[in-house]
Amino acid sequence: MSALDKGADKGHEKPEEFLVFRLGKEEYGIDILKVQEIRSYEEPTRIANSPPFMKGIINLRGIIVPILDLRLKLHCPSADYTEFTAVIIITVHGKVIGVVVDSVSDVLELTRDKIKPTPEMGSAIDTAYITGIASLDDSRMLILADIEALLSESETRA
Repeated sequence: MSALDKGADKGHEKPEEFLVFRLGKEEYGIDILKVQEIRSYEEPTRIANSPPFMKGIINLRGIIVPILDLRLKLHCPSADYTEFTAVIIITVHGKVIGVVVDSVSDVLELTRDKIKPTPEMGSAIDTAYITGIASLDDSRMLILADIEALLSESETRA
């Protein structure tokens, strides 16, 4: 790294953008560059013998897209599908998939200094998919998730 690069890093850190969505009462953020589009929820075509979090498939402009419910994947209490329920179409492991969330709120820019490391939670809780926690104010925390670490390649196949 050159001296010019080092100077550019101090105080002029380029912010990262995260798409913010809700699952229950918690807010999560994923890298905006993984997101292709956001759609309203439509009942997908169910696939027999699929795990409970695999809701089915949809035809998105000629592409068959598996739809996964992140509430079920993360063992959140189930919620009703409402007019706020959304499907985030993302690219994971080179495949297009849709993930169902309770709602999508906004896109946030965060610099690295706003992101705190994932706290130690012991071996009983898998936090490998959490890249950090952003404290947005005294009462609002954002869980930053690596969507590729959350979804295995086998789970993204229709």
